[in-house]
Amino acid sequence: MRIVSVVGARPQFVKLAVICRAIAGRSESWIHRIVHTGQHYDRGLSSVFFEELMIPNPDHDLGVGSGPHGEQTGEMLKRLEPVLQAEKPDWVLLYGDTNSTLAGAIVASKLGLPIAHVESGLRSHRRTMPEEINRVVADHLSNLLFCPTELAVSNLRNEGLGARAILTGDVMYDASLAFSAVAERHGSPLARSWNHGQFCLATVHRAENTDDPNRLREIVEALDQIARTVCPVVWPIHPRTQNRLTDMGLSTGSVTTLGPVSYLEMLLLESRARFILTDSGGVQKEAYFLKVPCITLRRETEWQETLENQCNVLTDCHKESILQASLDSGRAGPWTAVYGDGKAGAKILDALANQ
Repeated sequence: MRIVSVVGARPQFVKLAVICRAIAGRSESWIHRIVHTGQHYDRGLSSVFFEELMIPNPDHDLGVGSGPHGEQTGEMLKRLEPVLQAEKPDWVLLYGDTNSTLAGAIVASKLGLPIAHVESGLRSHRRTMPEEINRVVADHLSNLLFCPTELAVSNLRNEGLGARAILTGDVMYDASLAFSAVAERHGSPLARSWNHGQFCLATVHRAENTDDPNRLREIVEALDQIARTVCPVVWPIHPRTQNRLTDMGLSTGSVTTLGPVSYLEMLLLESRARFILTDSGGVQKEAYFLKVPCITLRRETEWQETLENQCNVLTDCHKESILQASLDSGRAGPWTAVYGDGKAGAKILDALANQ
């Protein structure tokens, strides 16, 4: 079995780590090649993840870098095609909803290569989101669709894709179980500097929030007010978001800002936070896995299951709604098990082997 994984962004590296661990337990007949598009190239968003999660170095690094969506995706298409032609895999494995996912789906389908999509079937039902376009196109071009939840399977059935859908559970849950213990053993001076339950954690990176000055300003003002009136706010800032703040001349006020943190440090900060504010799909789920209340700075979420029992609350970018949700965060719970049994990686490999 020859598999090529196409990745390029921080959340995909975490999912990839689960597949690498699962393949390591198989026979030598399983050959796994990794293609890194270079969508995330900053060390804090890329190479440190490979080191921490014990992922083998990429076999191919396309070095695409950042840029507008069309330019970035086009460059990926150009550089990825000869790689897949040379590798001739039995399966091209795609992850999530980034431009790297979209490029992988288009190139592999044009070359007639079988495609499997990990984290398939998610829908925000808002086509103005680049991520929604990416995931819909990837699903429709893929031969196997690995779904994290029953709702994801249902979404695919509604689009006529039910025959390709397989419920595996969530690879991010696998990762959380495997690496939370590793993170605790390793520890972190950063995490130790914050007392459990005495701060909240924030992440903001989606284009809908960072590219709209009004939305970003409203969110930053909300975080500042929470830091002054509710509890300290710790915000590891994505480089792209930092550039937007600098361009706008926007101060983060009383918020404690950091550079990007590693995956293990992020798990430790998440587990110790009183609540989490985010526009990240992955962080929403990690908050859920760790049973930490989450406030999502968007109008909708692909992870509808997290909204039950106020475990996750949607506020969009509205300052007053964000502040009120932070005050109400103590009401969250209980959390239920909806993301599988922590064996999604093994189920994915079993499904590939049985085709």
